[in-house]
Amino acid sequence: MTTEHQVAFFLRELETGDTWRRAAAAKGLGKLGDTEHAAVLVRAAGDPAPEVREGAAVGLGRLGVSAAGAQTLPALMDDDDPWVRRQASLASIRLGLRDREVVDAYGRLLGDPDYHLRINALEALRELGVPGDVPALVRLLGDPAYGVWGRARAMVFMFKKDPDVEAELVRTAQWGAEAARVLALWMLPDQHADRLLPSLLRVLTDDPSTEVRCAVAFRLSHVGRQETQDALFAALETDRDPEMARQLLFQLERSGDERLLGPASRWLSDERAGPSAAAALGSVGGTAATKLLRAVLTDPTTAARTLAAAAKAYGDMGGWDAVWLLLPLLDPAAPEVSEGALRGLDAMADTGFRPWERAAVARAVVARLGVATTLVWVSERVLAGLAEALPGLRELVDRTTFPLVRAAALSLLDPHNATDAGTPHDLPLFVRHLDDVDMSVRQAAAEGIAHWVEETGTLPPGEERLRDRLTALDSDPFESVRQAATEALRALDDCRNN
Repeated sequence: MTTEHQVAFFLRELETGDTWRRAAAAKGLGKLGDTEHAAVLVRAAGDPAPEVREGAAVGLGRLGVSAAGAQTLPALMDDDDPWVRRQASLASIRLGLRDREVVDAYGRLLGDPDYHLRINALEALRELGVPGDVPALVRLLGDPAYGVWGRARAMVFMFKKDPDVEAELVRTAQWGAEAARVLALWMLPDQHADRLLPSLLRVLTDDPSTEVRCAVAFRLSHVGRQETQDALFAALETDRDPEMARQLLFQLERSGDERLLGPASRWLSDERAGPSAAAALGSVGGTAATKLLRAVLTDPTTAARTLAAAAKAYGDMGGWDAVWLLLPLLDPAAPEVSEGALRGLDAMADTGFRPWERAAVARAVVARLGVATTLVWVSERVLAGLAEALPGLRELVDRTTFPLVRAAALSLLDPHNATDAGTPHDLPLFVRHLDDVDMSVRQAAAEGIAHWVEETGTLPPGEERLRDRLTALDSDPFESVRQAATEALRALDDCRNN
């Protein structure tokens, strides 16, 4: 059947077919028809059957006649049937319609009960570069569907300098429905937070919603006035909600104020607020905080998240017994606690471990590196400079099945990090991994060769074969590997010339 015959068939079906045949004919006419058939689809948009009106919307979007779409689709976006509204909105997007009537229709769809249509409206308005119905847009900050409120948040941020959007955001932060109000408070520009300070201070203690009080605490923590700081500490003393305590402890942690000691000690045993309480104690420091954190670290009933936060905080404080309290927590069976302990050791590594701590840290962290691929780079920072770790790393390079761990072990064997009596014999390890399937391993191997030649000042045996292998890396798909190989060749040249 030729296209002309198909179009003629669709036209007859639209006149005499049943509901489903008319709907299919409208869609088909949009695909195969021409500009002259736009009027037929406009008439079909008034069909009493919603299936046919839906088909007409699809057909108009396919036909591509903007004038016909602008004439018909805004009305279809207000149709009683959600499927008609959905297809009409998609057709309008497809046609790129920008008429006032279309924009208004999208604005009305922001309040549609079908969340697909709310998403369609947000996407269309974003493409058009207009906020549409501003109150409806800001209300969507409280939408239960992430696909909706996430897009609405992005839209509000996009139009944050629009006076109408800014005013509606402020109004919602003050009096909006709870879910939208919370997000509006988080997004409220600082200049408005300062202006609304008296009402925000009242909300901080009086509002029945924990989520609203938490959002106000976040906003007040960025105002930067002594009275707001004092108000936050006062709320921390009186509020009995664990989530509010968690938020306040987190916001006030960086102050290091001794007023944190009392509330933090009270909330340490709470599963939700405990981690923030431990971090707050670490920021305050001193004898009292040290005793409290030490008790948490040695209490077998401490919740995992609190134990992890306490481990990191204690490492940050760098107490004389921190290493011996943290090493037993590097248990791969408790990954959350192990991470906290590792981060605590990482904080201590900045100032260097004591001579009698180095071997124990090296053994424990190398063992962890071999069984867990998470936080490899944190482990690498802890081990950097520890010559005591080198024997274990040499065994690990060929034993591990994880490329990330293999690359880290080779990097730590690099003589720029640490050397020992075995360093002169490390070259074969680097050479073997120049052909590794993982680019990070190849790069670490080439860098290790360059630094090994610089450190030892000797040309390796089989130098010509090594040069050939490094030269072959000129065709490596990764620039970082090619650069590392070039540096290794340059190091060989410098060594030969000297």
